[in-house]
Amino acid sequence: MSGNAAALTMSQAVPLPRAGADSVARPDWRDRLAGLDLVPDLGANIGSGEWWRGLATLTLLCGSAIATFPGVRPLTVTTPTALDAADFNEARGQMIVPLALGGDSGRHMAATDAVRPLAQTPERPQIELTATLGRGDSFARLLERSGVGKVEAQAIAEKVSGAVPLADIAPGTRVDLILGRRAARTMPRPVDALAMRARFDLRIEMERIGGQLVLRRIPIAVDATPLRIRGRVGDSLYRSARAAGAPPQAIQSYLRVIGQQISVGSGVRANDEYDIIVEHRRAETGESETGKLLYAGLVRGGKPRLSMLEWNVGGRAQWFEASGVGQQRGGMARPANGRITSTFGMRRHPILGYKRMHSGIDFGGGYGAPIFAVTDGVVTMAGRNGGYGNYVRLNHGNGLGSGYGHMSRIAVRSGQRVSRGQVIGYIGSTGLSTGPHLHYELYRNGRAVNPSSVTFVTRALLEGKELAAFRARIRELTAIAPGVALAPVAPKQIEGPKLGSLADVASKRAGAGL
Repeated sequence: MSGNAAALTMSQAVPLPRAGADSVARPDWRDRLAGLDLVPDLGANIGSGEWWRGLATLTLLCGSAIATFPGVRPLTVTTPTALDAADFNEARGQMIVPLALGGDSGRHMAATDAVRPLAQTPERPQIELTATLGRGDSFARLLERSGVGKVEAQAIAEKVSGAVPLADIAPGTRVDLILGRRAARTMPRPVDALAMRARFDLRIEMERIGGQLVLRRIPIAVDATPLRIRGRVGDSLYRSARAAGAPPQAIQSYLRVIGQQISVGSGVRANDEYDIIVEHRRAETGESETGKLLYAGLVRGGKPRLSMLEWNVGGRAQWFEASGVGQQRGGMARPANGRITSTFGMRRHPILGYKRMHSGIDFGGGYGAPIFAVTDGVVTMAGRNGGYGNYVRLNHGNGLGSGYGHMSRIAVRSGQRVSRGQVIGYIGSTGLSTGPHLHYELYRNGRAVNPSSVTFVTRALLEGKELAAFRARIRELTAIAPGVALAPVAPKQIEGPKLGSLADVASKRAGAGL
């Protein structure tokens, strides 16, 4: 080859074993130790030498850990020393106590020589306060509790009684008072001013002028036009009437009244219109009072379907249907709104397991559903009665009586007079009963009869002038436009000398230094 190139043979690059030597060199002990697996997988090659070596390694490691475990002993904690009274007060004085818990922490220091006792503490020239007349309380006692002297309290009560009977002042009436400066500490404060709402249509104010209390009656204009509410029944008569502004008590009375003539559940349609008229008083100051139900009507297709008015006959208020002949009831009222689940007659008792007489009718219903008196009567029993559970029995006169069993709760008491449709209890499952229902029985001369076989009619007739007055009253009420009772009320003229308000009296007397 030409030039300076180097040539290297295969034997020079890779040394070949000598003749007679082993074809592969044996690894030394270091290589064997490095390739030794002391922790093999004990789940493979079970029983082999490699497996036994791994088991020995595991046993050695576990034994070493157990042999060197130091053990667990409970830690000893010293009990803190209880604080004595002095140490506790010292520690509490350095706390921050929330105001809700009294906030009385801190170091209390005694008075120093710089403190001088007052010979006489100053008094407020006036005290403004409000007192409330309680049930069974008297007006004079209310003034005495407020700090007024007994003699002056009696004099003020007599002066107020000349303007309004004290019995007309309703419990809960608030009386605003201003008590003036007293001549001596041992004497009660005099009344400088007094104001209260004595009646819904009258306010009374008193102010001391020239050493004498001057009383002023302030009549409050009140509109007594009944409140008429009309609207479409829709999905729920109750919710619709509440949305229209009818009070809950008026709606409940309305449902009871129309329920005496038709079934509220099935007899009232969604397109019907309810017509509710209630007593209503509205003062010029904005307050309003709602009284009892006066008229209950139901309109269907633009024509009156039902028209009920309360009327006094023989000193007793009754509801009459405006048909010209007064109120007419056919048959007894339904004692519960549920369906009949068991009739009168022989049957196999569901608990006792043998046939016996079922002396009434069972009405199904949800637990707590109301139970109604089928007609007017007197409660002769109200309490537990054997297998009947909670039981009520009514006497309707003329030998007729009715019984109501398995009640969850009784709503009347013995000797109480109840009216047709009044709630006397609630459906339950007391006594021998397999589920909530009403067991209703009817008695004639003390013996149980089939309730389905007894029907009677109660008719109250209005004739002559009374019938004419009854119809005139219906025309008067139905002539009221809905919502007209909510119109603003014109104020009345104030009677007596003009006095300032209670705030004006307080500021005037305070400015004068009285």
